[in-house]
Amino acid sequence: MSLDNLDRRILDRLQRNADITNQALADEVGLSPSACLKRVKRLREAGIIERQVALLSPEAMKPCLHMVVEVTMERDHKRLYQRFQERAIAASEVKQCYQVTGECDFVLIVVVPDMNAYDRFCDNVLYADDNMRKFRTLLSRKRSKFDTSSPIPD
Repeated sequence: MSLDNLDRRILDRLQRNADITNQALADEVGLSPSACLKRVKRLREAGIIERQVALLSPEAMKPCLHMVVEVTMERDHKRLYQRFQERAIAASEVKQCYQVTGECDFVLIVVVPDMNAYDRFCDNVLYADDNMRKFRTLLSRKRSKFDTSSPIPD
């Protein structure tokens, strides 16, 4: 599906505030409410708008630890990588999972309430994979930027 300028403007505004009313969105992009609604529906049906979620403030929630975990596998084999990836994705502690190039094979963003929960995660996910060679955990001290937007192609 190719995007025109109106589609791009709609996507830009929805990425900044998905809670905006259709009327307000239509006014901002210069469309009638019905035309705007049709475009948003088309963008959803095409899979460009995957889903809408509520982003919670970490400060408003109970304290938790955010960690970046670099995982290096022992053997470079597609089936073994898929097996690890499935286990990582299934773990509720894993909020993001990336297969990467470079010194490690996977980067996980892990959120847990405390170190005991992280130890359980390590036992159940990392150490449970016999192809995992090593992992390195980076504990986040402070989140300086968090942006969920995706670039919109021209």
